[in-house]
Amino acid sequence: MSISVGAVGTASTVVTPENTAAAVGSGALPVFATPYMIALMEKTAWKSVAPYLEEGCGTVGTLLNVTHDAPTPLGMKVWCESELTEIDGRRLVFSVAAFDETGKIGGGSHERFIVPNEDRK
Repeated sequence: MSISVGAVGTASTVVTPENTAAAVGSGALPVFATPYMIALMEKTAWKSVAPYLEEGCGTVGTLLNVTHDAPTPLGMKVWCESELTEIDGRRLVFSVAAFDETGKIGGGSHERFIVPNEDRK
């Protein structure tokens, strides 16, 4: 495994009717849903280290401690940035932050563990 602290990642999406709080039931407003922000944070983190894992290994999310601080309306771009801040054996800790076209909308930390893929199917 050649993962190093400092590995970074980014991923983005656009707010659509399907990923709003109203659509997923996490609220009544047509704004970017917190569950989708969290999913984007997880995606950004796992994709940032996936190329460095040993063959046959993947990661699973085990802990999130994040805030969703600002709403993002329909049609606006949202992106997440992650940075690997700690490696402790199979445990990986990331700093994650989400943004839209007006600024930061959320952030916090995310923990993942390296696991063999065949055990997770």
